[in-house]
Amino acid sequence: MNKPLSPFWFRHAWHCCLVPLLLCLCAPAAEAAPPTANCGNGPAGAAAANAASLDTLLLNLFGREETGWAFYEPLIANEIGTDCPAATPGFARALMTWQSAQKLSASGMMNDATLQRLKQVWQARRPFVQQSRHGCPEPPAEEKLGHATTAESYGGKDIELQTDTLAAYREMVAAARKDGALPPGSPLLTIFSAYRSPEYDAARCAAQQNCQGVVRATCSAHRTALAMDVNLGAAPGYTPDSSADLNRLFISRSPAYQWLVKNAVRFGFVNYAFEPWHWEFTGHPVSR
Repeated sequence: MNKPLSPFWFRHAWHCCLVPLLLCLCAPAAEAAPPTANCGNGPAGAAAANAASLDTLLLNLFGREETGWAFYEPLIANEIGTDCPAATPGFARALMTWQSAQKLSASGMMNDATLQRLKQVWQARRPFVQQSRHGCPEPPAEEKLGHATTAESYGGKDIELQTDTLAAYREMVAAARKDGALPPGSPLLTIFSAYRSPEYDAARCAAQQNCQGVVRATCSAHRTALAMDVNLGAAPGYTPDSSADLNRLFISRSPAYQWLVKNAVRFGFVNYAFEPWHWEFTGHPVSR
């Protein structure tokens, strides 16, 4: 018997009307919350407000205007400790509890103040954000970096990371494969960008003339050799690192990304929330 589509899928189906039919056919459906989550228990009014704002709330978290917070839903649900979809009373109940703990207005409704606080929490976990408060971090000695294997590299690129980062990455990939989040022979979770020297980034900035924006920065986390960009697939017509809203939304609904959201912290990796493919090694398991 085929598994029925969850209400979560139908709530986002309107996105497909804006893109080619191929995306509707290829976009992965999110898993329904387990019955034990009791997603029907909570403030119904807040749930209705969240359902309305999910695709309409105007926000600017990372220097670019966005409409709706649907892309951030997996990260938010994980942060507030729920498996319930955003439009359910159970999600609103969990959000209310989290807002209260953060000394925010505990309405159970998503708003700009809550999103800004979520951003602060996520950014505070990134090693690069902490290091860059004291200036741009110095790059590591390149001769001491580890090299990914051809099978770990996306497109055959030479991938370099600090040796402990590479070891943790390999443990994480093995766990994803064991859990079934990484099908045999799949290119998912291969690395397409890791260590980038300051000289390399400076040259790219000069050529593209768009640094210090959302997508490019003169002082990049990649110079630390603790950051990596992993292949999580892409919407039809896009590349795995396209920051187009449609591509980011597509990736956020993929099983591989949702597995990382729930499990990468066990291996010491945290996400840069604007880029679902970008993960940074903290050197220790991370608790929320």
